[in-house]
Amino acid sequence: MKTSAELSLYPLTKDYEEPIIAFIKLLQEQPDIKVATNGLSTQLTGEYDAVMKALTLAMKPSMTESTTCSFVIKLLNVAISPGEKVAV
Repeated sequence: MKTSAELSLYPLTKDYEEPIIAFIKLLQEQPDIKVATNGLSTQLTGEYDAVMKALTLAMKPSMTESTTCSFVIKLLNVAISPGEKVAV
C-alpha cells in the first residue's frame, strides 16, 4: 500500500535549525522512500511499512533528547509527488 506523509518538526529552542537538519538527514538515509522538503514541511512517499519505519527511526533521536519538540504529521493512503494535485 502506497503512503505519503507530510510532517513538520518544531524544536522549542532558540537553536531550532540543527535538530531539523539532523532529522531531515536521517530521513534521507532511509531506503525505499522518497523525501522532499520545502520551507514548511518534509514529505515522504513509499510503501506504508517503509514510511512508518523511516518516521520511527528519524523521530527517535528528537524524542529522546533533552530539547522539547513537537511533530505535526499528516498521513495519506496514496503516493503523491510534492505539489501534485490529488483527485478527490
